[in-house]
Amino acid sequence: MKTVDLFAGCGGLSLGFQNEGFDIIAAFEMWNSAVKCYQLNFDHPVFQMDLSDVDGAVKAIRSLDTDLIIGGPPCQDFSHAGKRIERDRATLTDSFASIVAQVRTPYFVMENVDRARNSKAYLMAKDTFKEAGYGLTEIVLDASLCGTPQKRKRFICFGALGKADGFAMDIFTSRLADKNMTVRDYFGDSLGFEFYYRHPRNYSRRGVFSIDEPAPTMRGVNRPVPKGYPGHPKDACPVSESLHALTTKERALIQTFPNDFKWEGSKTDIEQMIGNAVPVKLAQFVAQTVKIAVERENDD
Repeated sequence: MKTVDLFAGCGGLSLGFQNEGFDIIAAFEMWNSAVKCYQLNFDHPVFQMDLSDVDGAVKAIRSLDTDLIIGGPPCQDFSHAGKRIERDRATLTDSFASIVAQVRTPYFVMENVDRARNSKAYLMAKDTFKEAGYGLTEIVLDASLCGTPQKRKRFICFGALGKADGFAMDIFTSRLADKNMTVRDYFGDSLGFEFYYRHPRNYSRRGVFSIDEPAPTMRGVNRPVPKGYPGHPKDACPVSESLHALTTKERALIQTFPNDFKWEGSKTDIEQMIGNAVPVKLAQFVAQTVKIAVERENDD
């Protein structure tokens, strides 16, 4: 199935779909650092384009004769880490919907943070999808139930032209794991530590975790244990000088990027790319579901 990835970032969603046999024929991304990183890891072209230019994007994508559009419009203004105020970037959700509606691919997948589902921007986008004739399957997935050792929740909207709403819900739900995947489940004992520090958004949240639980969400910042960290009642172990702080590489691995994935850019940019990315194994879970849904439709 010929696929185009919009707002592709460094390529987590692309890689997950590619690993499941989807033919990624092009990607579109505006951020220069992410474009360079993407180019290092994929053979197909990535176009540096501002996708708020809907007419330009539609023209470019129509020329590619694609079957599926995937993508995650920038989510900072929906995220729990932000001030929960929808600002200009949220309009890129509208851009994604307008591009899909005008190109009218048979299928699309849009992903975002879980709380985006109730945003004004998504509700407007949903109207656009419905007016264009798409049936929608909407679900919030916990990545730790989808082959990823991380409690990361993502909203998925899977659309298909001419289908009823909820057409693939049974496929999504039937494929969820029975238990949350822990870091040890995924890596075994290869990491070489039992406990680690992940810097919290504020000190009302804990910062110390065990590999015998799913990792918390990998954010776009990475810091060593600060001298001022006061500890938290729910920390998995007491804070000490020997407490392991996750490296950039380890964060990428917890995001289920392969060990040989190439990273390009400043440390700050790379950390942001890792935090912004869709975990590769979560993307594969979604891709597998799309594949099953399409095959079921073709068999009917």
